[in-house]
Amino acid sequence: MKIGELPLQGNLLLAPMAGITDLPFRNLCRRFGASLAFSEMISADTSLWASRKTQTRLNREGETPPVAVQILGTEPDRLAEAARINVDLGAQIIDINMGCPAKKVCKVAAGSALLRDETRVARILQAVVRAVDVPVTLKIRTGWDPHNRNALNIGRIAEDAGIAMLTIHGRTRACKFTGEAEYETIRQVKQALAIPVVANGDIRDEKKAEQVLKFTGADAIMIGRAAQGRPWIFRHIAHYLDTGEALPPPPPDWIGHLLLEHLDTLYSLYGNRQGVRIARKHIAWYSRDMQGSAEFRRKINEVESTRDQQTLVTDYFIHRGKGEKAA
Repeated sequence: MKIGELPLQGNLLLAPMAGITDLPFRNLCRRFGASLAFSEMISADTSLWASRKTQTRLNREGETPPVAVQILGTEPDRLAEAARINVDLGAQIIDINMGCPAKKVCKVAAGSALLRDETRVARILQAVVRAVDVPVTLKIRTGWDPHNRNALNIGRIAEDAGIAMLTIHGRTRACKFTGEAEYETIRQVKQALAIPVVANGDIRDEKKAEQVLKFTGADAIMIGRAAQGRPWIFRHIAHYLDTGEALPPPPPDWIGHLLLEHLDTLYSLYGNRQGVRIARKHIAWYSRDMQGSAEFRRKINEVESTRDQQTLVTDYFIHRGKGEKAA
């Protein structure tokens, strides 16, 4: 599979997720087989970039290439400028967010709210594609609500504008993350377009990945929430697609060692105090299917030091977890 002239080593992609797909998590998922990992979305309003949060998101030092950055906004000129700056900072792919259903995003007519204004969509895509000499991709939902699914129209606009790849989450903006994703719309768009189309939404395991690829005919699939606390899901899906055999779940002690490595990278990127707090949600995801996880998470949320956090993780996953199977 290629995005423009940029070849990928596989067809499994990590979705951009705010507050989750930071540099440490992206690199972990790439190690386990994600052929591309998108950054957290970055506002096109460069006046906000001085914040510590955005400066951390702009940090690409040590990132496994190709580097893919997602930008968010409503004004073509601002999005174009944000794309140019990110390319100067090392981005090799620019992705435009027109899929986020969050209220704070949609109330300013960004994210999936843009799907209601196809004229503006065309202006944005044309401006960003003209602004940079790297592939520009687009992530959307199937439409604004179940009565207004216009993904096919948006897909044609994107292809005409020079977009190199289209990712579709199988829900409308109104659906947010409720109910089940539908893939018929993705299938219709794939049949109509020549550019690569990526299917996203509710792909939780190997069998669902295979089913979605076969049904939609998509060139690739994008994994989001299912990768939280399970960065190895990409390796498991790739193995299943290649062999038809499911790999066994990793044992708790193996997960524990991986989590400790993940924690070290979080502390390094954010500093100890902030790193401990950010690590809590990741620890909760890693432990969610294990026995006694509720009590473990309560303890994790009480400690404030890196040493105490690491000790609890070691005791729970490695010492106590030996011989126990993770679900």
